[in-house]
Amino acid sequence: MSVAADRLEGAPALDIDAVRAQFPALHQQVNGKDLVYLDTAASAQRAQCVIDAVSHYDSHDHANVHRGVHALSQRATDAFEGARRSVAQFINAGSESEIVFTRGTTEAINLVAQSYGRSTLKAGDEVLITWMEHHSNIVPWQMVCEQTGATLKVARIDERGQIDMEHFRSLLNERTRVVGVVHISNALGTINPVAQIARLAHEVGAVVVVDGAQATPHMAVDVQALDCDFYALSGHKMYGPTGIGALYGKRALLDAMPPWQGGGDMILAVDFERTLYNEVPYKFEAGTPNISGAIGLAAACDFVRQLGHEAIARHEADLLEYAMTRLAAPDLTVIGTAQHKSGLVSFTLDGIHPHDIGTIVDGEGVAIRTGHHCAMPVMTFFNLPATARASFGVYTRREDIDRLADALDQVREVLG
Repeated sequence: MSVAADRLEGAPALDIDAVRAQFPALHQQVNGKDLVYLDTAASAQRAQCVIDAVSHYDSHDHANVHRGVHALSQRATDAFEGARRSVAQFINAGSESEIVFTRGTTEAINLVAQSYGRSTLKAGDEVLITWMEHHSNIVPWQMVCEQTGATLKVARIDERGQIDMEHFRSLLNERTRVVGVVHISNALGTINPVAQIARLAHEVGAVVVVDGAQATPHMAVDVQALDCDFYALSGHKMYGPTGIGALYGKRALLDAMPPWQGGGDMILAVDFERTLYNEVPYKFEAGTPNISGAIGLAAACDFVRQLGHEAIARHEADLLEYAMTRLAAPDLTVIGTAQHKSGLVSFTLDGIHPHDIGTIVDGEGVAIRTGHHCAMPVMTFFNLPATARASFGVYTRREDIDRLADALDQVREVLG
């Protein structure tokens, strides 16, 4: 198994102590124990540079954007639009106008479903997704299919937690209008072949919507190389603020799409007979945006870029390899063993409910995730109610995995 970039011997190594020093939340005790944070896939801790960027805006530059001629409004607008440029550069969008700020990946996918999907889909059309999708890449398509009469199709996964590409190909046809796929599964860690999926989808004339929430913290994302039509990301997955994310969309598609929400800033002129809409991306950004969040997201992009994707890949590949060995035990089953996998281990312990695992390891100061991870079909496929999940970030150490292993021994002692 590997992370997105194959582990290269020449890849630079992270200075883990220097990295950890940039995350103030890590330096605390929980239940009398030094915190071990292994829930990065749910929300990564915020880097100090992100906290500082948001604090500076809040303290010095807070004003509304695109609306004022006074100095603070101009500074806020410059910072907000600078953040758009940073996100565009981070994922190699062709233009900053292809970046729409949203509340996160969920809102971004809903935007595509309700604007592109609702305006183009009709009875007889098909939307194709996969069994490993997060609920945010399932429910919006169910909703728009109900609204338009289109049909939702689902490609199978296999026992290793990989897309059954033969089945996926068999479901693609001239009726397929949209393909939705997660780049990295939050429940399994599987890295999907998005470029291949996009090529196959485009051969039948479908557009491709990628849930990239789990990918952007761990691997270099080049939306032009992937040739996806839409790509959604979230700030809080990549060491940034909550409540902010972005949607990348190809300019021609965004131009043709109707607005999703109405209000201020998405208009050029309004009277009671009609409204003239603003140009993209602004026609999709109704109302006062999350200005501080966008500034924090830009700082997070800069932080990840400065660490370097190759260094991050090497670090997380080492952690995954170590975890698979260190946690191995006859009573522990890893759920998701794809050939290409990110720094995440979902697992079960024989006879012990994952929620009990999570409670006991929390008592040892170790934070992991338990539950269905907003991916209930994945749990259904593996015939499980839930899993325990340890997910890694740039600040994770081998010692953290050792602490988890010791905490699991405590679980066994209490409940085994």
